[in-house]
Amino acid sequence: MTRTLILTRHAKSSWDYPDLPDHDRPLNKRGRASASAIGDWLRRKGYLPDEVLSSSSERTRETLLRMGLSTPNIRFRSELYHASPDQIRRALSKATGQTVLLLGHNPGIAEFAERIAQSAPKHPRFLDYPTCATTVLRFDLADWSGIGWHDGQVIEFVTPRALLE
Repeated sequence: MTRTLILTRHAKSSWDYPDLPDHDRPLNKRGRASASAIGDWLRRKGYLPDEVLSSSSERTRETLLRMGLSTPNIRFRSELYHASPDQIRRALSKATGQTVLLLGHNPGIAEFAERIAQSAPKHPRFLDYPTCATTVLRFDLADWSGIGWHDGQVIEFVTPRALLE
């Protein structure tokens, strides 16, 4: 049995309100366009999650909203806000969906992507994982509780810049 993980970093956030706590920063104009482009790309490719695990931050919430994916099972988790790779893996190990979208932050999500992939895609931006970068990985797992490092086969990696040019 296979499982699919869609790993997305939040879209570009706004710095227009310097007094706003980091957790509460919304997306900027470019971020809103990027999130929409990634959502369109996921739909075109048929990568539709049946479960979402997301940081509880405003920018991850708005990224998901702008992606326009209708997913019945969405969980916003405070432990995914600036989570380490190990925290991300623990959260994913409790997932129940066949295809899970996980939305998070750097540096944890970049490190997690590098550690969970069997091998990194030949893309110059994979290791720094720019805003709204998205990796689709497949796993040979009966359920997410057995997920281990270097288990994921990278199917695709895309950045919003490639979609918006």
